[in-house]
Amino acid sequence: MNAPINWWQTGMSPPRSARSSMVEACVSAYAQTVAMCPGNHWRWAAETGRQRVPNSPLARTIKRPNDYQSISDFLLNLVRYLLDEGNAYALVVRNNRFEPIELHLMDSDSSHPVLAVDGSIFYSLGGNPIVDRRFGPRITVPARDVLHIRLHTPRHPLVGETPMVAAALELAAGNAALSNQVNFFINQSRPSFVLSTDATLTIEQTRMLRTSWDEQSKGLNSGGTAILSNGLKPSPIGSTNKDAELASILRLSSEAIAQVYRVPLQVLGAASTAYATTEALMQSWRAGGLGFLLNHVEEAIGNLFKLGGQPEEYLELDTSALLRSEFKVRVEGWAAGTQAGIFDRNVARQDFELAPVKGGEEPWVQQQDIPLSVAAEMAKNPPPPPALPEPPAEPEPDPDADAEQERALIALFEKDFREALNA
Repeated sequence: MNAPINWWQTGMSPPRSARSSMVEACVSAYAQTVAMCPGNHWRWAAETGRQRVPNSPLARTIKRPNDYQSISDFLLNLVRYLLDEGNAYALVVRNNRFEPIELHLMDSDSSHPVLAVDGSIFYSLGGNPIVDRRFGPRITVPARDVLHIRLHTPRHPLVGETPMVAAALELAAGNAALSNQVNFFINQSRPSFVLSTDATLTIEQTRMLRTSWDEQSKGLNSGGTAILSNGLKPSPIGSTNKDAELASILRLSSEAIAQVYRVPLQVLGAASTAYATTEALMQSWRAGGLGFLLNHVEEAIGNLFKLGGQPEEYLELDTSALLRSEFKVRVEGWAAGTQAGIFDRNVARQDFELAPVKGGEEPWVQQQDIPLSVAAEMAKNPPPPPALPEPPAEPEPDPDADAEQERALIALFEKDFREALNA
């Protein structure tokens, strides 16, 4: 729509591409948060537990989806397409072993599914200038070569619908209120001050006073000092009840949009109350809208790479990156886990990017902690009391020591006897 820059002065409605600031805030919150979460390919086995797979096609692609985007770029725009349009499409490029090696994000407005006569699913893709140059301006590929993530599909199983549809009334109310506000402030006369006096002024005097006031208070002279005489008094015009009603309508509209997108107002900085910690806020959001979106993206990419799914083999977007600023919380959590024997010390050190230590690959437990079954068995059959220690044995008499002691006593007696005689 080629609307003039002053479309509100021409009687035109707002452009169709106009976007609510609250919708932009909700979509940006999801897209930027998901882009912060690094992805890892995990595999679980009963013998080894959960282990990271470092060199699989998924592990390589989730680090670098193509040669011109980082994974942060890819996830940021993928989530924006998903929430704005209800659908996100990416072309899959495979190697000679039929493994996915590249993902190219396509424009959701220029891409759509195509059903063949026999029910086979194909996709018509377009809107990516790089893909257009490499493979053609519009290509049709089978469904196995397309990453298609979609939201709720009320009209067609392959066509998702954006949450913006559910917030249409709130968007219309907010846009109408803002449009009326723009018209009121720009097209209508609403001075900040009114000059009042009890004297009777002619039209020429009124015009001169208005001109003099404007010269001191408008444009480049805004904030100048005006000198009044003849009883003239400036009276400021404050906000009215209509202004308060408008602010209430805009606030209610924004809250309703945030509820539709399932974003806590604290994440958007629009709440009157705050969570105690960042961890509590992230936990609340992750248990709702953010958790669903992360799982939705993980499952779609996992199906593309033919993963078995939870818990055997899966993709995980690690949300612990969202708590990097909560250093104290991270330290206390790892300390409690290692003391309870859930984690070993090297796993905890790895989260802080520290080198492993000798003996840290095995969980440690405190000595007084015993299994419940052992405690019950000890209550039924208490162990016998420990045996008393045997008294120390008497030392054997030494004849030589006794003779030496006797000679020393005789010598001492003779000495005392001589001293007595000489005295």
